[in-house]
Amino acid sequence: MKMSRINQIGPARFGIAVHALIWLAQTGEVLSSVTLANQVNSHATFLRRIMALLAQFTIVDSREGRDGGYYLKIPANKLTLAEIYMAVKGSESDEEIAEECGEAGKQLDSNLEAVMLEVEQKTIEVLQQYTLSDLMKDVDFSNKAK
Repeated sequence: MKMSRINQIGPARFGIAVHALIWLAQTGEVLSSVTLANQVNSHATFLRRIMALLAQFTIVDSREGRDGGYYLKIPANKLTLAEIYMAVKGSESDEEIAEECGEAGKQLDSNLEAVMLEVEQKTIEVLQQYTLSDLMKDVDFSNKAK
């Protein structure tokens, strides 16, 4: 039975979003998607999709033009990991269920989805206890590239 991403805790985009936001917070500057993508080892197009989600939640904003890019709108010590998670989790799954495994498979999927929704709610409760600046405390930014 093929499953959607409901069997994973959190979207894959979450880690990339956190890393990009840490770079924005650390530099305090407007950074291009290419610069951010290089810092977080991601493709610029994928990163722009993530930044668009963060912009919808007013976590970041963008500046157009030659010196354009993204900047953090919420101070790192006020931005919770739960806010970031909620911004990037999206409403649709990343994969479609390819095959149905009869009525038992549907019932198992439904049961698993209920469990994973509970896990996600607990995850969000824990993430609300941490801010972006909490993660930044032990990070060495001395080797950063601009």
